[in-house]
Amino acid sequence: MTRRSPLMLQIVTGDPRPIVRQIGDGIKRLIASGDLAAGAALPSVRGLAQQLSINPNTVAKAYAELTAEGWVHARTGLGLFVAEQRQRLSDAERGRRLDEAVDRFVSDVIGLDYPAETVVERVAGELAHYATGRKSA
Repeated sequence: MTRRSPLMLQIVTGDPRPIVRQIGDGIKRLIASGDLAAGAALPSVRGLAQQLSINPNTVAKAYAELTAEGWVHARTGLGLFVAEQRQRLSDAERGRRLDEAVDRFVSDVIGLDYPAETVVERVAGELAHYATGRKSA
């Protein structure tokens, strides 16, 4: 039987994203950074719900979305596991989603009044962390 460790996730009540999205985004970050390697077992729905003190249906929905997007896969009778890294979207869809994400990001940070160079440095530093995690995984 595969040992399941608690995920290092936090639910932030002030976050505008729904809890389902926070869980999905958190697991995607752990996978992208290499903290969750391909083949790693995810906690059970009940286990993660208990860890985060949330409704198990919320975790089940997040897991279902991650499965549909190809981030994790189910093994009958064994649970959910991190899927092998692969390109999940077409180039056109990836480009469209990047454009949307950049638009949202710019809308969120424009009012903070930082120089563009500072914003770019912070984003590059954060992305470098994930690129490093993938190379070492």
